Amino acid sequence: MFERWTTEILLVEDNPVDKMMISEALHLAEIRHRLSHVGDGEAALQFLRRKPPHENAARPDVVILDLRLPKIDGHGVLTAMKLDPDLKPIPVLVLTTSAAQNDIAKSYDLQADQFVTKPMGLQVLAGELRIIEGLVKRTRK
Repeated sequence: MFERWTTEILLVEDNPVDKMMISEALHLAEIRHRLSHVGDGEAALQFLRRKPPHENAARPDVVILDLRLPKIDGHGVLTAMKLDPDLKPIPVLVLTTSAAQNDIAKSYDLQADQFVTKPMGLQVLAGELRIIEGLVKRTRK
């Protein structure tokens, strides 16, 4: 666990119930973090590129990305991130309801670092989110 650092997390999720559940699971997982949230793919790219209204946004250490998003879907966000040299190093954890093989394969083809199907239950989700520590530790070396 990171005792010296607070992990900056950008959550890209349009469902308010899932947002609350993910936030609670991060606390249960005991990940020291600061959570920023946007509700669609277009806002995610504005946030990551520090475009209005996100000019003072902290650079995330990791992005938790849903695939089913308004405006620009998760694969579109992932593509844009990995084509941008400034955003490419940021680890992306895809967290979605989809367990479709084509979504999994496409996410990894687009260089997602991890793919997790949204589990039912807070404790299970907290366990799944612990992967964030490893993703961030890898980029902080």
